[in-house]
Amino acid sequence: LSYIVATGYGRVNAEYASKQVSEIACHALGAFKIFPTTRTIIDIGGQDSKAIQINEHGEVIDFNMNDKCAAGTGRFLEVMANALEIDIETMGPFSLKSQKNIEISSMCTVFAESEVVSLIAEGAAREDIANGLHNAVVNRVLGLAHKLKIRETITLTGGVINNIGIVHAIKNKLGLSVNIPDEPQIIGALGAALMAKRAVRKREKIEKEV
Repeated sequence: LSYIVATGYGRVNAEYASKQVSEIACHALGAFKIFPTTRTIIDIGGQDSKAIQINEHGEVIDFNMNDKCAAGTGRFLEVMANALEIDIETMGPFSLKSQKNIEISSMCTVFAESEVVSLIAEGAAREDIANGLHNAVVNRVLGLAHKLKIRETITLTGGVINNIGIVHAIKNKLGLSVNIPDEPQIIGALGAALMAKRAVRKREKIEKEV
């Protein structure tokens, strides 16, 4: 390998990497590569969620990030799926069967789990609870985005975007069209690879000039 860019939470442990770059910059470049008109990125991953604003060159202008707790992340949904006794992979399609709006009042993982258990005990339909959980996650994430002032075009990234229930909730609440990559979970890695490619080309250009 000519050049390696490490990103994400584990990047500081990748001692073999040529360079370590934040996932924010990598998601920006990855999303911009696939959808060049992107100006706002909404990223929902396993450990955090973030809203990123970029310019016409794919460079980060501003961002907001939730990394202090599991609220609004894939981990939050994993815990809730366990409380609902359903597979996380089926939570999205399951929630689309919802016939009644249920509001989840707490975004703290511990309290929300207790709330889900109580709702089940009260006889609430599990698909309605799942839908309520998706809406709660999306409300939190869009709160981050609205602080930046959402600019079109919007691109969704992160593994949680594979959840059709989350995508459905985002579209409903935004009232705008969104771009969805074929593999939203690898956009940060794509951005890292593009940075590595740029570094190699720059190095080769310098070597030729010398």
